[in-house]
Amino acid sequence: MSLFDSEDFAEHEQVVFCRDGCSGLSAIIAIHDTTLGPAVGGCRMRRYAFEDDAIRDALRLSRAMTYKNAMAELPLGGGKSVILGDPSSDKSEALLRAFGRCVDALGGRYVVAEDMGIGVRDIEIVARETRHVAGVSNRGGAGGDPSPFTAQGVLIGMRVAVEHRLGRSALDGLRVAVQGVGAVGAHLCRLLHEENAELIVADRNPAAAAAAVAAFGARAVHPEDLLAEEMDVFAPCALGGVLDDAATCALRASIVAGAANNQLAQPKHGDRLAERGVLFVPDYVINAGGMLNVAAELAGDYEPDAVMESIAAIAERLRGILREADAKGVAPFRIADARVREKLDAARLGRSAPDAECGTR
Repeated sequence: MSLFDSEDFAEHEQVVFCRDGCSGLSAIIAIHDTTLGPAVGGCRMRRYAFEDDAIRDALRLSRAMTYKNAMAELPLGGGKSVILGDPSSDKSEALLRAFGRCVDALGGRYVVAEDMGIGVRDIEIVARETRHVAGVSNRGGAGGDPSPFTAQGVLIGMRVAVEHRLGRSALDGLRVAVQGVGAVGAHLCRLLHEENAELIVADRNPAAAAAAVAAFGARAVHPEDLLAEEMDVFAPCALGGVLDDAATCALRASIVAGAANNQLAQPKHGDRLAERGVLFVPDYVINAGGMLNVAAELAGDYEPDAVMESIAAIAERLRGILREADAKGVAPFRIADARVREKLDAARLGRSAPDAECGTR
């Protein structure tokens, strides 16, 4: 089956395969949609069992960025990149600079920031080869690492969901299970600890889970056992696709609200959760805090207070989606997806000539 026939190829505009023999770079840059502006999205570095898995990740993540940026009312499109390799052993300055040259060759159609396996220092190395970066710590007072801002948006969304589903205005005493306590997950645990939530954590890295236990009084469980735990809120903050056939049946939670992108393995799993009475909060609606911070940096007028105000607006945006979902009797992600498609369709119509069906300006 060709790339164009893949179920994850959602009319992507451009997919670039990058190789550099000297540094060992193998990377994929996927640009999903630039209707609203240049594609912006992080770079993920991880070891993939198969190259097809890396392609699928790039395609799914780039589409998620289109939806995230559109929902957040940002003048940005969606893109994502993945570097194939183990960030603990394969990452080097030469590799990152080679990747920066690949980004630069796209002439600004794609702007890169941090994601799993790629941190602020890495992006600063990439920035030696291209100006099309975001999330750096040395750019005119910008916020640098977007992870704390992502966690803040997830916390806001979680509060709204708890109020909507459980009729509670606070998180104190609620049992929240955080799957993945990396950059974003650890920040979310800190915020939840400050809210006096009861924390359960699971991570493939035992040291990360142990750190959450020591810092936040969390209880750590084996990743395979997490879904069997009784919980009020499940917060996926690791890889996507966690809500599959098995998980949607096994999950013992009232609410799913987390930071991971593409939490649903397939749309049918969101419908299945709704049928079970589980409120699945659309991930790209509440995990946009980091992108809102990045967008302010890119705009060149970075004001921390304004960034926090834009993140706070996630609450009312989510309330509107939940109200409409209840009124129509559908899962909230269906409402969110429809709103994004309407926004993109309107933008495409506005930029096209009246007598042109496709592509003519």
